[in-house]
Amino acid sequence: MPVHVTSHPPSAPAINPAPVLNEEQQNVYGIALKHYSSPAYEIPGVETQKAALTEEEKMWLTRECLLRYLRASKWVLATTITRLDDTLKWRRGYGLYDLITPEHVEPESLTGKEQLAGYDAERRPALYMIPSRQNTEESPRQLQFAVWMLERAVDVMGPGVENLDLLINFADRGKNPSLSTSKNMLNILQNHYPERLGLALIINVPTLINLFFKAIMPFVDPITRAKVKFNPEIIKEGTFDKSQAMKEWGGEMDFVYEHEKSWKPLVDLCNNLRAERAERWKKLGGIVGLSEWDIKGGVPQPKPQYQAGPSPDPKHAVSRKDLPESKSDTVLV
Repeated sequence: MPVHVTSHPPSAPAINPAPVLNEEQQNVYGIALKHYSSPAYEIPGVETQKAALTEEEKMWLTRECLLRYLRASKWVLATTITRLDDTLKWRRGYGLYDLITPEHVEPESLTGKEQLAGYDAERRPALYMIPSRQNTEESPRQLQFAVWMLERAVDVMGPGVENLDLLINFADRGKNPSLSTSKNMLNILQNHYPERLGLALIINVPTLINLFFKAIMPFVDPITRAKVKFNPEIIKEGTFDKSQAMKEWGGEMDFVYEHEKSWKPLVDLCNNLRAERAERWKKLGGIVGLSEWDIKGGVPQPKPQYQAGPSPDPKHAVSRKDLPESKSDTVLV
């Protein structure tokens, strides 16, 4: 039986599928872009000498990133900036740039309880979660591993792809994640990965987990709720081609996870993709607001036109007191 190895992102289309902004959206985007592009910008709540954006953080603040947060905040500028500031601070504090390394989370990966395998019909990467393969006691590292895998799913998103699919199979008895761990992961996904979820597909749900979903779903916004599907037929419904889905989900992917042969190729693939994109980002100017399409090597497109709205002196970041009051705390994933 073949061994699982995460594959390279599918080829991108010739035309960037990104939506066109209307005049009002362009105006709000322009203000947000100026705010985070300002040399005076500092991450709130971080030591002054370390508050300036690093190169990695500037690269993270792509055009699409700003737009994801704007959409999730219903284009309310104050909400958008608050959420982006919070995520920038969280990414540092949680250890995404130093603590959560492949070496740190590798013990969690030994059984293949989470795997990146295949892409759906819209080229979104599929992140499989198999709780029955849980191999460690509950600890912060379990959640750190889940976040690390989420970051790797982002790595394998090709040009024009901004979302991933979560495929969770509760079949076979095992030590399912606690409700607190599940809730913490949901909070991280909602707060720090807005508009990253394409679909959440769940099969073989046990009674306790089913009760958990029933309890939380009324509090989930309608857009996110529509992305969650229980016991879907992903091949029949056209979500996945047979060649891109695991056998347990009706697909043709039938392989074993051998850590020694599966782990390093995943780490190497993602490291290489990030290195290639960092090099392109620098060649494109190395600034906030560059397009992920260009950073990922998509076919060159006509430059989008942005209408930047009024803002303070461009040398200075927007002050919180200059922002309109936030009227929405809606969270979308």
